[in-house]
Amino acid sequence: MIIGIPKEIKEDEYRVAIVPSGVRTLKEHGHLVIIEKGAGEGCRIEDIEYEAAGAEVVIDPVEIYSRADMVMKVKEPLPSENHLFREGQILYAYLHLSPAPELTDALLKAKIIAVAYETIQTNDGFLPLLAPMSEVAGKMSVQVGAHFLEKTQGGRGVLLGGVPGVRRGCVTILGAGTVGLAAAKIAVGLGSDVYILDVDQRRLAHIEEIFGNRVTTLISNYENVVYSVVNSHLVIGAVLNPGACAPRIVTRELIRQMKAGAVIVDVAIDQGGCVETARPTTHRHPTFVVDDVIHYCVPNMPGAVARTSTFALTNVTLPFALAIADKGIHQAALQDVRLARGVNLYKGLVTHKAVANALGFAYNPVDEIVRN
Repeated sequence: MIIGIPKEIKEDEYRVAIVPSGVRTLKEHGHLVIIEKGAGEGCRIEDIEYEAAGAEVVIDPVEIYSRADMVMKVKEPLPSENHLFREGQILYAYLHLSPAPELTDALLKAKIIAVAYETIQTNDGFLPLLAPMSEVAGKMSVQVGAHFLEKTQGGRGVLLGGVPGVRRGCVTILGAGTVGLAAAKIAVGLGSDVYILDVDQRRLAHIEEIFGNRVTTLISNYENVVYSVVNSHLVIGAVLNPGACAPRIVTRELIRQMKAGAVIVDVAIDQGGCVETARPTTHRHPTFVVDDVIHYCVPNMPGAVARTSTFALTNVTLPFALAIADKGIHQAALQDVRLARGVNLYKGLVTHKAVANALGFAYNPVDEIVRN
């Protein structure tokens, strides 16, 4: 199989879909990797490193799409890339289709097979390809939140860890999954007062096993959300429904009740956001203000630490890429239900139930398709 790696063109996206060791592994299995010149520059990987691993470096991105049987990306295609796909071609990337009707429509019209990193899922609900980027984003969320709480950044002027004789800053984390746990590690490490909310009692129990009385765990209901958000200096949205739009947990009315100069970091923004007032921003212009509350809503947060993120991402995406390349998408999906759950679109059909429900398309189970 020919695997194509184009350079990411989304604003301030510095990751790349594969590292040289991944190229070498694919080559050892008899596959050819073609990669766009300069694709690794954002994370300090030189073209010569890819060539030494066995990749073919090409100048024109159109050549990537015209030759590749499978295109591996980090982020979803932009409108300028959609016309480059051809029928039956495999796209393997983070897609987040539920809040993206225009992208979904374009990919359906191209009749490609779209495999989304974020919906590859184990039987117990774990999302192995989302987990490392969720951990990066969770750790970054406290880091960037603390930065924008500084008065020079327009924030309230609060130090999360406080000092002797002064109250500590308060952090609320909505969601106790991978993002929430990673955020809690940093918030606790800084010495903050930390609230963690979730609807899953088992997750909260797990959090308490890790942190003990250094955090306060609360079931996520209306009263607890209002109490914790209103009393916090930093609120982190870490809510996820795999493949579906994020539920709106923080309303506009609740934003009005927050402290002036408080900060919200909505990590769920790539699935539409869990804050009613949230809208996507960029690393270049990461924040906006609503009712004196700073909103940080960058969908590709891990792109800011591109080298760490790229190596972490390749660790988890490569085994599935190898399975697709070795066996073909039909056989790979038949043999691995985790991968089958990642197939969101198949030649003009929507094959992920949450995407179909969110966008009003008919749902076509992928297992029925690949068996035919």
